[in-house]
Amino acid sequence: MPEFKDRLKECRQAKGLRQQDAAEQLGIIYRTYRRYETGETEPTISVAAQLADFYGVSLDYLAGRNDQPT
Repeated sequence: MPEFKDRLKECRQAKGLRQQDAAEQLGIIYRTYRRYETGETEPTISVAAQLADFYGVSLDYLAGRNDQPT
């Protein structure tokens, strides 16, 4: 099962964004966003939902619980 960090990176790359760009567009500190992608930390459920909405995928997909993005 894919991990959150892997799906997050995959979604960002699919949009053609750098980590810094994604963080800015989301209003998240770059260092914090980078830690989400490296697995150093995980977002709160509300931030995870914001990330899922931003990337146009379901929260279950982002969390690796489902292989269908929507």
